[in-house]
Parts: sequence; C-alpha cells; structure tokens
Amino acid sequence: MENGIGGDGGICSTDTGNGGEDVYSSKESNALSADHLVILVHGILGSGADWKYAAEKFVQQLPDKVFVHRSERNAAKTLDGVDVMGDRLADEVLEVIARKPSLRKISFISHSVGGLVARYAIGKLYKPTTKENGEELLTNEESKGKIAGLEPVNFITAATPHLGSRGNKQVPFLFGVPAFEKVANCVIHLIFRRTGRHLFMNDDDEGKPPLLKRLLEDDQQGCFLSALRSFERRVAYSNVGYDNIVGWRTSSIRRNSELPKWEDSVHEKYPHVVYEERCKAYAKEMCEPTVENDGLDELEEELVNGLSRLSWEKVDVSFHNSKAKFAAHSIIQVKDQSIHSDGADVIQHMIDHFLL
Repeated sequence: MENGIGGDGGICSTDTGNGGEDVYSSKESNALSADHLVILVHGILGSGADWKYAAEKFVQQLPDKVFVHRSERNAAKTLDGVDVMGDRLADEVLEVIARKPSLRKISFISHSVGGLVARYAIGKLYKPTTKENGEELLTNEESKGKIAGLEPVNFITAATPHLGSRGNKQVPFLFGVPAFEKVANCVIHLIFRRTGRHLFMNDDDEGKPPLLKRLLEDDQQGCFLSALRSFERRVAYSNVGYDNIVGWRTSSIRRNSELPKWEDSVHEKYPHVVYEERCKAYAKEMCEPTVENDGLDELEEELVNGLSRLSWEKVDVSFHNSKAKFAAHSIIQVKDQSIHSDGADVIQHMIDHFLL
C-alpha cells in the first residue's frame, strides 16, 4: 500500500507487505535519483513506527539523496536474541535492495538494542574487497569492503548498550544497587528471554564466548569487526541521564573515568546536545584503562578495548529540562511526536552531520 504527503517536500511511503516500510520523495525525479539507503532499526519491544518522525524528516530534507526503510521484520519478536534478529534484519535489507537495484550506498540508524542487532546484521552482509585475481585485500581504507554490495557510509546508534547491561549502573532503574543488579542478572532471561541473556552476557551457546564479545571479531558466523570498520563514520548518541533503560557509559562506549563533564547546551539549533567528542582509533595495545579499578568487569573492559580500535563520534544528549525527561530513552528518537518532540533537535543533528 502506498501513502503520500503532498507538497513540494512531499513524502511517499510503501508498506512492503512482509515487514517494513519504504519512505521516499513523492517527486519521481527525486525518488529515482536517491541512491543512499538508510535502514532504521527499532529497539526491544519496539516497531518500525518508532522511527516515523525521523524517516519523514530525512526524506523531507534530503529528497533526492536518501531512500529510507523502516525495519519491521523483528517487531513483536525482539526477545528471540540479537543473533536471530540480526539474521532477520540482514534478509530484510537484501529484499529492500532487490526492490531498488539503483542503490549505491547504505547507512544504518538504530535505537537501543537495535544497534546491536544492526552490528550483527552488517557482519552477515559484509563482503571484503578482492583483487582482480580473487584474493582478499588486507583491511585498510582502500579495501574496506561492502555491505550487501553497497558502499557503507554512516553507522549511527542512539541509546544502544554497546557494553551490555550487566555492569554497575548500566540499567539505571536498578539504581546502581549491586544486590538488585545481581538478581537481575539471574532472572533477566525469564523476562527478556534470549535477548536478555545476550545483554547481560550470560549466554553460553555451545560453549562459545558471549555474543557481544564475538561481535568484536571476524569468525565463521560473520565479519563483525570488519563490517563495522568499513563504515566511513560510526556515531554513538547517548543520554547522559534520565534514561532508565540504558546507562550513559554503555551507550557512549566509555569507562567511568572517561565520562565527560557537561554543561547546558548553548547551541540554539541543538538545545539538547550537551557534549560532542571525536575519538580516534587506537591500536590494540593502546586500549588499556588509564585508571585502575575503574568499575568495569573483565568483559566490559574487553568490549571497551575492542570498540576503541575503531574511531567514533560521540554525541551526548540531555533532556534534564524537559517535562518528559524520564522518557529520555524514547525521546532521543522522537518515538511519539504527539506526546513529546523534544528529541527533534537530535534527529536534526543526525541529518545535518549525515555523510552522503
């Protein structure tokens, strides 16, 4: 089914019938020239509708550049595990590309657990660049490979628990009380099933390391590290507070000692963006903590080290002056504009800094 919004900045959306919705310009010449696929991935217990506002804003402002797809394949199935959801997302991406073979570039924007699902999916979709004789090139800027045959550009996450949820204060609604966190680690699978095990890193599939640790490597399941490295930019948007689901440290890929001191924003266009940082990639031997006993357990430390081997742009967001501040986890993606639109400047920040 196709729906349209009139006007020169008009938008069309098409329900793909098997999960997901394509969003693109209603002007035929714009829709034909748009060659940059933007995949929007929802979080746990979410759906593609959560990204409706962002999808429309991207197409309104970049009508002849982007073709947006709101992923829906995992809706109502978000407790099946990051890997299972990642496989479904990978299949969904391939179907989108098959419908529009003129696409040349690809970017992902993901919310919450969706960021981990996207990291798994790109690992399955990654193909390294090869020489004319078929030999694989070494990983570098000239041989970064492709995602589903497309050039990878932006990999953006919003409130994604990159370091998992098992650490102290990583799930803020547990109030940082070790006893509560210990109990949660033991019962999380009863509530969030396999996905919960992955988040708390107590999964043990056939004796393998936790899935989040495997996402730092290239193995028989997928080229997860090479795929993430292949994007021109990686960006982590994080709530500095009032996100009761995902803590600041895990979403911003930092140790406690690395969390910055922030002040109220002075940027009129982005009033909720309170800190920005560009982190260069570090060699493996340079990723050691600068402060002993920083509060991270061994697995968290491994995740910080592994992800720090790649460059990241980190954007810290605060809704502390918002009436709906306790819904920060949803506000950051403007999940429901009819209730709150305070995160609109965060979406605008994404668009303004989006590489085409």
